[in-house]
Amino acid sequence: MRKTRLADIIEKYESSLLSDWVDIQTKALGRAGGRITDSALRDNSHDFVQALRLSLSTASTDDLQAPAWAGLRDILANLSRQRAVMGFSPAETATFVFSFKSALFKRLREAYPDDAETLAEETWLATDLLDRLGLFTTEVYQKSREDVIIRQQQEMLELSTPVVELWPGILALPLIGTLDSARTQVVMQNLLEALVAKSADLAIVDITGVPTVDTLVAQHLLKTVSAARLMGAECIISGIRPQIAQTIIHLGVDLAGVITKANLADAFRLALRKKSLVVTKA
Repeated sequence: MRKTRLADIIEKYESSLLSDWVDIQTKALGRAGGRITDSALRDNSHDFVQALRLSLSTASTDDLQAPAWAGLRDILANLSRQRAVMGFSPAETATFVFSFKSALFKRLREAYPDDAETLAEETWLATDLLDRLGLFTTEVYQKSREDVIIRQQQEMLELSTPVVELWPGILALPLIGTLDSARTQVVMQNLLEALVAKSADLAIVDITGVPTVDTLVAQHLLKTVSAARLMGAECIISGIRPQIAQTIIHLGVDLAGVITKANLADAFRLALRKKSLVVTKA
């Protein structure tokens, strides 16, 4: 268990320590500092110093996962998540912790001007501690960014698969881009939910915007059609271009039980006929 007097040093020089540290952060962030207000920066710094002093006074620096360090970990975790959302880079976020070294080392030199051994020992303990806290901050930041990216990808998937009501009881699902397992799941879910919400029994899946159709894409389409049938709805696949038709035949994919049309207009005409509807000139 490593003993340290850092808690006493922080308590003794807290006011000047905070002032110097905030100035150091402001200079280090440069233009990026415009993303956070001065008051927020000072509040974050004050909370960190208070939590650090409390943890140092009640626990050793050996295990940062100990309950005594929970408060400081929570402060750093919340700060990392907030700055990830605000657009700070990993380096700018880690600067919050690493920049504290300069202000703290200055106070250590003032506290031990004639005790080189204690100064070296406390400096090493402080360096090791702040390095580990900085790494913790970076890890939380990266996890937060990954969560943001995953959420954005999910939102983009949902936005890229809109279900349009062409007529009461007739839905259209225009697909654009490559189909993979994840997107197919979203397509299927959106379509099934729309069938229930709109009380529809006909759906047109338009693949005009799908660049290529391989075995995997064809299987995904068949799964979507089968899922719709289980809901009591019939599916029509439109957008079957000559090259796609040749590819499907070459791959040996069986679409015998699926109604297909060359374009969305033909599919819509067929859907209207199935609903015993006709379009006439006014």
